[in-house]
Amino acid sequence: MQQQQLVLAIDIGGTKLAVGVVDEEGRVLESRRAPNPNPPTGDGETLLRALLALMDELRTDRAALSGIGIGCGGPMRWPAGEVSPLNIPSWRDFPLRARLAEEFKLPVRIHNDAICVAIAEHWRGAGVGADNVLGMVVSTGVGGGLILGGRLIDGASGNAGHIGHAIVHENEPVCRCGAVGCLEAIASGPNLAAWAYQQGWRSGFPVDQRTGRDLVDDARRGDPTAVAAMNRAGRALGIGIASATTLCDLDVVAIGGGLSQAGPLLFDPLEASLRERIGLEFARSVRVVPAGLGQESGLVGAAALIIHPERYWSADQG
Repeated sequence: MQQQQLVLAIDIGGTKLAVGVVDEEGRVLESRRAPNPNPPTGDGETLLRALLALMDELRTDRAALSGIGIGCGGPMRWPAGEVSPLNIPSWRDFPLRARLAEEFKLPVRIHNDAICVAIAEHWRGAGVGADNVLGMVVSTGVGGGLILGGRLIDGASGNAGHIGHAIVHENEPVCRCGAVGCLEAIASGPNLAAWAYQQGWRSGFPVDQRTGRDLVDDARRGDPTAVAAMNRAGRALGIGIASATTLCDLDVVAIGGGLSQAGPLLFDPLEASLRERIGLEFARSVRVVPAGLGQESGLVGAAALIIHPERYWSADQG
């Protein structure tokens, strides 16, 4: 009997680290999660040690693993895997792919974390059966990945589908990337919470009680400023998705990440904004849905880089 293929999957975000073992059917057999310690600038080794310690908690024998798939916040030099995530200042040009290949002596493949979510949703989630899918993460940042014709689109530098830095406002706000009017600068959890605070939401509360999650909770309770903030995020997302749909002729947009847990508070204004801005008939059939795999999507997508390179990994295919 042929041995089942097992992959060590890693999902690295600005606030969390996740590792797991995923089989060839996309099932997460075990996983571990921990807060990202996010050490100060220049201390990249501390974060790597935290990641390795989390992997050591997994029960699966390293000898059973066929490879390592990684989803990490960007930007990065792809496919070399030298990462400089905007949300992780301790890693600047950090050779993550090379370091893990040296540690494990296994094939290692890496892509943007939001791209891994898009892969997972196409392979096993809300985009199953669709050939043209935009997967999005709306959380600490806003990222995306693009599947067209059933295959991942990488682009010149591996950053195709990065919808978080599509421009959705002409004059403001300034994004951390240096551009003006990016979707991420409006709709990400921290930026949305900061905007709401400027409008008087949770005035006097400490910073750690003014998060995107707090904003969603207050919006559910009917706080008018929190509701206005969710409307602001939904409208901006609708604008960005309308442009992406018309440009790429999409079937499905699957949205995950912490802010997506707001449900109708986010998706209703998004849908209204989207429909207002789509004019061409071919684009009107697009479906915008919550991601289907929840917290496991990043791990499943990272594993697919190893399990299904013919669809999701072009870098080694000449």
